[in-house]
Amino acid sequence: MSSPPSLTADPSSTRGRGRWSRRNIAMWSVVAALGLVMAYLAYFWTERLMIDKLRVTGAQRLDAYVVSLENLLGKYDFLPRTLELNKDVVALLEHPDDPALRRGVNEYLEQVNKQARSTTIYIVNLRGVTQAASNFREKSSFVGDNVSFRPYIRDALLHTPGGFYGVGTTSREPGYFFAHGIYKDGRLLGVATVKVNIEKLEKTWEPGNDKVMLTDKHGVIFLTSEPEWKYRTLERLSDAALRELGATQQYYSYPLTPLDIAYERVLDEHARIISIRDESGGRRASPRMLSQTNSLAPRHWQFIYLSDLGPARANAQAGFGFACLLQGFFVMLFLYLRQRQRSVRQRLRAKEDLQNAYDNLEIMVAERTYSLNQVTSNLREEVEVRRQAENKLRITQNELFQAGKMAVLGQMSAGITHELNQPLTALRTMSDNAVILLERGRLDDVKGNLGMISQIVGRMGTITGQLKGFARKSVDTPVPVPVAAAIANALFLVERRMELERVNFRMNNRYNEASALCDSNRLEQVLVNLFNNALDAMAESELRQLTVTIEQLQAGGEQRVRILVADSGPGIPAEVRPHLFEPFYTTKPQGQGLGLGLAISEQIVVGFGGILRAESAPGGGAQFAIELKSDRAGA
Repeated sequence: MSSPPSLTADPSSTRGRGRWSRRNIAMWSVVAALGLVMAYLAYFWTERLMIDKLRVTGAQRLDAYVVSLENLLGKYDFLPRTLELNKDVVALLEHPDDPALRRGVNEYLEQVNKQARSTTIYIVNLRGVTQAASNFREKSSFVGDNVSFRPYIRDALLHTPGGFYGVGTTSREPGYFFAHGIYKDGRLLGVATVKVNIEKLEKTWEPGNDKVMLTDKHGVIFLTSEPEWKYRTLERLSDAALRELGATQQYYSYPLTPLDIAYERVLDEHARIISIRDESGGRRASPRMLSQTNSLAPRHWQFIYLSDLGPARANAQAGFGFACLLQGFFVMLFLYLRQRQRSVRQRLRAKEDLQNAYDNLEIMVAERTYSLNQVTSNLREEVEVRRQAENKLRITQNELFQAGKMAVLGQMSAGITHELNQPLTALRTMSDNAVILLERGRLDDVKGNLGMISQIVGRMGTITGQLKGFARKSVDTPVPVPVAAAIANALFLVERRMELERVNFRMNNRYNEASALCDSNRLEQVLVNLFNNALDAMAESELRQLTVTIEQLQAGGEQRVRILVADSGPGIPAEVRPHLFEPFYTTKPQGQGLGLGLAISEQIVVGFGGILRAESAPGGGAQFAIELKSDRAGA
């Protein structure tokens, strides 16, 4: 009887399966380790990508904040320089004991401050004492305060325009101070200071987890979107810095305590990872943040933008999880497809990467193209707006000059009417006589009458032609104009008034061929204004002498023509002289003048590249001098 088959397993087969299991365990352990490494790399890459994205966004916002701050400060940078153009401000610094002058300057500064929408404007003498201020009506008025300890005052007194941010020692209100020296004939008389509130910028900064700070050269935070950080410091201040801030009282009585900032990782010179710790327990009071800086070199300020890294960390964790799932998927796919699908998978992955790179490139090109188109469009619109504004300004000036001429013609209307009424009356009488003589057959007498009528009509044509030429609009391009001819044309328009008022006229002209580069019509307008002003000034004088002198002189390496118009009137009072060329300022009775004649005349002469100024006549009275470029400028 045969024996049954053995049920014992083959030992060699069992050893083979054990060796295969050990190899697979080792292989999958390596795969798992590699999977964890890849997942960590995905985490690191996603976090870095999000940080780079935050850096781009933060840099753009920092640039926008810098531009908005510079635009705000740039609007007021010119304002202190314009105050020295006001003659009362200069006079107050020269005569500080004049209460009426001080009151006038205070009211002027109050009006300018209201129009400019600044915080305060004040004038300081060489000792640093405030002489006038726009807040003179308030209890916290700056008038009489000594601000010589402020750096911007010291800089301006050393002939350097000052700029300084600080908390007011009188009003306790923070602001940025502009300071510029006030000069007269090159001599420093005092300092003009404008205070501007820049705290309103904080309202434009986006609230949320991201923070914005603006610090000074010592690291003191004076503007921030986080109110609790205001007037804190980035680090503990040195003794020298504390002494300097105490001397200038830049932040008045604020304690300037430092924030406990932990710097975890430095990305580059302008970016690092930080966290702000709680001062009581040492734990973090804020999440990890990306700190980016942008320096404002001229003012030694620094913008700091803090981006919350919480979303970046969450995205990195999501990337880690996604990487793990993706690796698991590919492992299962690998087990299913094995070697048969490896090549297909590699080609698909390469194609996908290439397509992603191509899509990203197209998006970047489209975004850049759109940005450039926007910039080009904005520039084109700005150029068009400026061109329209210049055209409107030129048209307005021409209309103002024309209105001035019409005003002169209106003032001379009575004399012109009389000048035309006499020949019209003569024409009517002679025409009636001609009819009678013709009926009587006295033809020779009729011819004589008609000849006289022709002469009278010719004279009337000369008068109306001269008025028509004076009233026409002028051209903008200067041309050589004979000065003597322009004076003769202007005298023709005031000739009748001179006869009625018995004014003696004298012409001093050694340069009959003198010509000036200007517009003849506008030069005649200036001369008529000066002649009429001279006749008005001599209305109460016993001696009425109008003298016009033409001179040629060399000034600044070029030939110039000077026209002097002098009268024998009472002269120009000292208190009137500073206001002569101000618009709407007149010493004439109500209804006899608008105060625009000299202001328009000065604009016309300056437009020619010349000078119009008032002088005292050698023999008494007033004298106005017109200096114009000669057409022989290169001679």
